[in-house]
Amino acid sequence: MIKNIWVDADSCPLKVRNHTVDYAAKKGITVFFVANKQIECQSKNPFKMIITDSQKDAADNYIFENATTETDLVITRDIVFAERLLSKGVHAINDRGTEFTKEIIKERLSERDFNLQLVQMGLSKPYHEGYDQKKFEKFANCLDRVVIRNL
Repeated sequence: MIKNIWVDADSCPLKVRNHTVDYAAKKGITVFFVANKQIECQSKNPFKMIITDSQKDAADNYIFENATTETDLVITRDIVFAERLLSKGVHAINDRGTEFTKEIIKERLSERDFNLQLVQMGLSKPYHEGYDQKKFEKFANCLDRVVIRNL
């Protein structure tokens, strides 16, 4: 049963933060936003804000040290961090609707490394996807699926 949702909040879209807090309130789940600065959330429901120092990976390390196996879910875009979480037995998804598994992480890291090589060779430009309604809906469905599967 998922009891806590930890959000690697520095790069998490506002729409995802608001939805996560509202969804968790309906399910009786506690939400923790972890970042190196105060993060906005417009939900009227309660959540906990944990501000870490600005050291590299401080938020990730805080979440890793405090998330417990099987009862916690982490929302992060950081593939390497998701890999660490899986090694500990913690569920991890991203804000685009992907539930991280060992296979997906391996695939994403390979894609990332290949794209980085193309950029370094001048054959491609860095690409950053926007966040749209379709990605949000995939996220909302993924969140619901993971929580329900772990009731």
